[in-house]
Amino acid sequence: MFDFLKDVFSKATSGCGENNVCKEDHDVQIATCALFLEMAEIDDRFTDEEKEIILSILEDKYGLSRGYADGLIKEAEEGRNNSVDLWHFASLINQHCSIEEKLDIVELLWRIVFIDGKMNRYEDYLMHKLAILLRLSDSQLINAKLKVLHESA
Repeated sequence: MFDFLKDVFSKATSGCGENNVCKEDHDVQIATCALFLEMAEIDDRFTDEEKEIILSILEDKYGLSRGYADGLIKEAEEGRNNSVDLWHFASLINQHCSIEEKLDIVELLWRIVFIDGKMNRYEDYLMHKLAILLRLSDSQLINAKLKVLHESA
């Protein structure tokens, strides 16, 4: 399910150096992590639980070390601070990820939304905005949400 993204995230630790493929992979890592952070912080409260789920996603789903995951979060945060909107991040994901891979990212975003057991209006708004930016339909967004809710029940 997460094979492509796992490959993208694990290449960063394989020492692939300066070639363009690895830079693109790293850019996709940062873009994906930036969306995770945006979702976690949309309500102006970045809780320890939200940070832990993001670190857990980066470590468990993508096989990154804690140190690398922490560094990636810092880079993504810096990228968010220097960006006017989320279009740049979504654009990178659209360029390098298939529909299935983008749906995997959306499922992970839903997991971040529901870490506290509820969804507020800001999270709802951002999920719909990201679906548009990632060129996903409403039905794809809802199906991903239902899948996450079903798995956590």
